Amino acid sequence: MADTNPPRVPIGPGRRGGPPGAVTVEKAQNVKGTAKRLLIYLGKSKRLLFILLGVVLIVTLLGLLAPVLQQRAIDVIAACVQTNLPLQVERLLRLLVLLLISYLLSSFCTFIQGIAAANLSQNTVRTMRDDLFIRLSRLPIKYLDTHPHGDIMSRMTNDVESISNTVSTSIASLISGSLTVVGTLIIMLIYSPLLTLISMITVLLTVLVTTRMSRYMRKYFPKQQKYLGILNGHIEEMVIGYRTVVAFGREEEAEHQFGSINKKLKKYGIRAQALGGTMGPLMMFISNLGFLIIAAFGGWFAIEGWISVGTIAAFIQYSKQFTRPLHELANQYAQIQTAIAGAERVFAVMDEKSEIDEGNVPHTAEDVIGNIDFSHIHFSYKEGEPVLKDFDLQVKPGETVALVGATGSGKTTVVNLLTRFYEVDQGVIRLDDIPIREIKKDELRKSIAIVLQDTVIFADTIANNIRYGREDATDEAVVRAARLARVDRFAERMNEGYDTMLTEGGGNLSQGQRQLIAIARAVLADPKILILDEATSNIDTRTEVYIQEAMIALMKGRTSLIIAHRLSTIRDADRIIVLEDGKIAEAGSHEQLLAQKGCYYRLYQNQFAGFAT
Repeated sequence: MADTNPPRVPIGPGRRGGPPGAVTVEKAQNVKGTAKRLLIYLGKSKRLLFILLGVVLIVTLLGLLAPVLQQRAIDVIAACVQTNLPLQVERLLRLLVLLLISYLLSSFCTFIQGIAAANLSQNTVRTMRDDLFIRLSRLPIKYLDTHPHGDIMSRMTNDVESISNTVSTSIASLISGSLTVVGTLIIMLIYSPLLTLISMITVLLTVLVTTRMSRYMRKYFPKQQKYLGILNGHIEEMVIGYRTVVAFGREEEAEHQFGSINKKLKKYGIRAQALGGTMGPLMMFISNLGFLIIAAFGGWFAIEGWISVGTIAAFIQYSKQFTRPLHELANQYAQIQTAIAGAERVFAVMDEKSEIDEGNVPHTAEDVIGNIDFSHIHFSYKEGEPVLKDFDLQVKPGETVALVGATGSGKTTVVNLLTRFYEVDQGVIRLDDIPIREIKKDELRKSIAIVLQDTVIFADTIANNIRYGREDATDEAVVRAARLARVDRFAERMNEGYDTMLTEGGGNLSQGQRQLIAIARAVLADPKILILDEATSNIDTRTEVYIQEAMIALMKGRTSLIIAHRLSTIRDADRIIVLEDGKIAEAGSHEQLLAQKGCYYRLYQNQFAGFAT
């Protein structure tokens, strides 16, 4: 909109005159609370969770059984060697067959485990995405106006995807690891309490290393995700504004800003991933150290006759199983931290307050007559910087009122307040003598159609873009609206006609053609109140003549507010309101205001001074 707009948060370093890298990054956060909320989402897929738990339990039990079978098979062979007795072939074969069955069954259950984990992961993130999108669709306009759009998109894509990857790979490992640690510890104590106590040295060493490392790692992953969101925001801004960047020769500055953000992302990414990558080698070293300790003490105990050779082999297997979950957790720590940081960013959006709707008066869009009353309105986007000051305006049903004034005078703000995109600081706005706070927002907005200067075109057909104003409209109604807005002049010449697919943002149309579609959308909506914000600014003079005729027909019998810089488009308005410094400076018809030779006269002279010559 061509007027005072709410302040925008800088999307990348160096914006608004700040130095590169001036973005403040908050540190993380509530790990326990985030993990608890993630578990709640996992719990919404109870059937899959129970299947996963059951399969993991079977795999864990089979993993605990295999070393026992190995120990008995080794002891059978060792007894034969030590006593020179015949080998118990039948018993050995039975043990080997059981061992083979356990391996096959474990492999099959692991396969099922992967499928269950993948389904659980996708179900969980699908629910999260649904909840996040629903919350985004209900957030106040102010939130979207004051947060980088690319960062919001990053939360929906990158952050949720990191959660998906972690759920699919780490949840089963955490459950299996917990069961394995408990089961393995019990069996190890049964075999040899003393050897178990000795093996705990490596466990204590593992806990010490992971604790110290995690303390350093925890602060880098939230920063990595934060800068990834900032980078996405910068990319989105550059893609959308690419023509402007090229037109003003700002490619090098854009590259510099991108490089600055990318450098920050690389810095924290390297620190996070490097620290995360060191966990695996450290755990491998500790594991090998544990193997050495158990082999040495186990050999001594076997020589003393306290345990058998098979028990040493089994104990080595169990000691590996005991430390393996800790190693897996250490190896996945980087991924888990990234997921938690991403989940915190997702939940931060979900925790934002939805748009407030106190409306309880049964005043529907069909009931609206169109009598608008702004009474003593005060409003500011930023505290201490008022945009409207004690603003009063009454618009009668069916009246056409034009709002003019210099940029920043508050014209678009009037529309933002009427549609309740923002709430007034003081005063009250009434529609048909009812405060608009008491009317449901859906009904209020259904009664208003807006044609903006910056037209929004969706990646859909021409017909469906027009039908966006009224989804249940017939094809005939769409064509009538298109012809009234002169869309037929270009739509019917296309190969697919009204079924022609438009690219995102209407890139395969001219600005004027996009504007005509927006006007047709408003025609089809058939509103009680019409708002035109520079609706013909992107249309050539010849087309504007036709559009003015269409506008006169469209505004007939409707309450209309026109925001205009081109004063030629508002000569026929019933009243022209001149805004200056947030207040009404003048009001009257075109001829009356010219006769007064005040603010409007000066605006008019400045705009048309060159035509006389």
